[in-house]
Amino acid sequence: MKKPIVVRAAGLGHPEGPYELDDGRVIFANSYASEIGCWDPRTNAKTTYAFVGGGPNACMLGSDGAVYSTQTPNVGAWIAPIHRPPSIQKTTPDGRVEVLVSEADGKKFHGPNDLTFGPDGRLYFTDSGDWNQAEKPHPGRIVAVEKNGVAKILEELDHTYPNGIVAEADGSIVWVESYTLNVIRRTPEGRKSVLCKTPGGHIPDGLKIDANGDLWITAVAAGGVDHYSKDGRHIGFLETGGTILNCCFGKGGKLFCCDMGPFDTTGAAMTGRLIEVDVGVEGMPLFRGAIG
Repeated sequence: MKKPIVVRAAGLGHPEGPYELDDGRVIFANSYASEIGCWDPRTNAKTTYAFVGGGPNACMLGSDGAVYSTQTPNVGAWIAPIHRPPSIQKTTPDGRVEVLVSEADGKKFHGPNDLTFGPDGRLYFTDSGDWNQAEKPHPGRIVAVEKNGVAKILEELDHTYPNGIVAEADGSIVWVESYTLNVIRRTPEGRKSVLCKTPGGHIPDGLKIDANGDLWITAVAAGGVDHYSKDGRHIGFLETGGTILNCCFGKGGKLFCCDMGPFDTTGAAMTGRLIEVDVGVEGMPLFRGAIG
């Protein structure tokens, strides 16, 4: 399936983890610019929502009006000019940026990647580690941050590079593993199962859930987004072109995708884009929470 795309912002550096705000603006991690970027539909212009330093990788709005974002130093060969520890950051409505948490159960984070609030109000995220598996073979983790700010490791994984993560309506957590191509579901009771495996060459990166409970999984090297039913049946492939890292649903059946452009991990090529595709289905409303 191929649909027309609309470029909403260009000149971005490793754009990741988009999120649509209530007023229609779309925020995203503009990693190589060390900022949370923002596209405003009222002006069709890209602005800076907040400069957070380091290498932000995903962001979303909390119930307290703050934006929560993952912070990772592991973006290829690129090194952030202003260092931030691997952590979860919080940007308050008045523009104050703070490191919220940088360890769980006494273990420092390697590289927080994607995040989601669950219906229980906890913040769940993938601690992926480094892409360079040969030199830095970090084990992956699934971490939950309690409302009081205490982080706990839910799952210790092998070197699977857990990446995008979402929360389903029943409280189950679903994440993708870029190395194994597995899509994993973890129930609120802690039972894990492999929901499906993406096709060869379709390395899963990010994902979101639509109003029907279907999963839309970005295929970073395949130039598009795979569409799966809730039970793991492959429905189709949305061809967008580019290097699609993550996505989010917008109002009116729109899907916003962060396109890295020509693959570059040096930070030299600011060729990333935020694109919009009309997929004709609404997204499942995302949960929100607040970490004190």
